[in-house]
Amino acid sequence: MTTPCIITVAITGSLPSKRDNPAVPITIPEQVESTQAAFEAGASLAHCHVRSDEGTPSSDPERFGRLLEGLRKHCPGMIVQFSTGGRSGAGRERGGMIPLKPDMASLSTGSCNFPTRVYENSPELVDWLAAEMKAHGVKPEIEAFDLSMIFKAAEMGMAGAIEGPLHIQFVMGVKNAMPIDRAVFEFYIATLKRLAPDATWTGAGIGRDQITLNRWSLELGGHCRTGLEDNVRLDRDRLAPSNAALVERIVALCPEYGRRPATAAEARALLKLPPAA
Repeated sequence: MTTPCIITVAITGSLPSKRDNPAVPITIPEQVESTQAAFEAGASLAHCHVRSDEGTPSSDPERFGRLLEGLRKHCPGMIVQFSTGGRSGAGRERGGMIPLKPDMASLSTGSCNFPTRVYENSPELVDWLAAEMKAHGVKPEIEAFDLSMIFKAAEMGMAGAIEGPLHIQFVMGVKNAMPIDRAVFEFYIATLKRLAPDATWTGAGIGRDQITLNRWSLELGGHCRTGLEDNVRLDRDRLAPSNAALVERIVALCPEYGRRPATAAEARALLKLPPAA
């Protein structure tokens, strides 16, 4: 018996450019095509940002809407998750696409340092984003960059501000935030199990050690994130030719740990999401 692993593909983000890797998808058609290839390779969840056609980060709900329409058409059943991260907008602008009702949206429950700035998530904004997600039936994925964010998410779950079960993404490897550290990773998992025993979790490693966190997540029973948003290389000497190639790398690892890629239907069941329309 093998245990399914939800593979999240973070297709573009707001930082990597075609100068970093020509495979980074920028326009809506490029994003749809890249996600479809990743879906066919084994990804069951797409983490989405949008950009202008020139590549600058955008919070434009119209663009999110076109992306959602394209993904639902070409990746049937795939879980679509919109980013509410801070690089694409300011304040409540960051949640302007939530009424489009994607399956999920990211939610960071605190602030931390990033490479050149503070990733600011004020308590008021966190509460507002969570309320918008609840009102529109959108499941949050808690992006936890440090321990306090796990505690805050559990507190919000207990208070009903987030409808359970929680789904947490442990983000490691961002410069000035939490590095990729095995002892800390295991402590995160143990803490989450203590605070929210029915929670699910994903490990997201940023940069060259992405593969390390992929392996740890497969080994310890969690789910995996990959994609050109987080890492544009297959290894030190080779650029990743596509998002699909990074997904295929996890698919190839799965049997070593008694795992297999979750289908879209299995991923929905694991995350307690309704079946695809």
